[in-house]
Amino acid sequence: MSEFHDTRTGGYSPPVSKPESALIDFAVDRSSPVPLYYQLAQQLEGAIEHGRLSPGSLLGNEIELAGRLGLSRPTVRQAIQSLVDKGLLVRRRGVGTQVVHSQVKRPLELSSLYDDLQAAGQSPATHVRRNEVQPASTEVAAALGIAEGSDVVVLERLRSTYGEPMAYMTNYLPTDLLDLDTDKLEATGLYRLLRGAGVTLHSAQQAIGARTATAEESELLAEEAGAALLTMRRTTYDDKGRAVEYGSHIYRASRYAFEFQLLVRP
Repeated sequence: MSEFHDTRTGGYSPPVSKPESALIDFAVDRSSPVPLYYQLAQQLEGAIEHGRLSPGSLLGNEIELAGRLGLSRPTVRQAIQSLVDKGLLVRRRGVGTQVVHSQVKRPLELSSLYDDLQAAGQSPATHVRRNEVQPASTEVAAALGIAEGSDVVVLERLRSTYGEPMAYMTNYLPTDLLDLDTDKLEATGLYRLLRGAGVTLHSAQQAIGARTATAEESELLAEEAGAALLTMRRTTYDDKGRAVEYGSHIYRASRYAFEFQLLVRP
């Protein structure tokens, strides 16, 4: 049951039986210069990102939504299309409009994906595909400041939320930092384990890019072949200036975004 409030009149439509989305109240201000479709889209997006509309929730079709919310069908269609374009909603024939997932927006700071997902209420899950010692390649040795061919721990992990893969992460660490138990790696984040072992993470150098997925990556991340991926390479240093971790990660662009703030120099 739900009510649609109009902040101009203070009135509302009688409650009626609706799909799961009807548990959410949406309000528009008709006196505002902000377009009605944008007001509705912002409220829907907020409900999705904060978990009030979970993946799989049904919104119904445009005619039902327009009648229920007291808005025109073109207004509702425009609001829905903006969220379809963002990958948050999908139209399914015979079913209606359905919530797919919320996109994770990660701030550019020295934090782990696990902690960021957990803070966003995304219930992260990890599958460790590789946890072993191997000789460092030229690239890895240069990033960690060690001799080429020195032993390093290599981790490969698939991270998911709501049962859907989000990122594939490869990390390299010196062998003398800590004992990286696979069960622990699947239960928590790498940075938490490092801090628990007494490692003080101080700073990092990071590069962000984009490319298309290989066939293997598409299969791992449940994307179409050639789908857009975000890439990230990071070398993390402790408070003594030692490189303690080098990571090379790929993320589904449909589910993940980096977010940062730009300041204007005076």
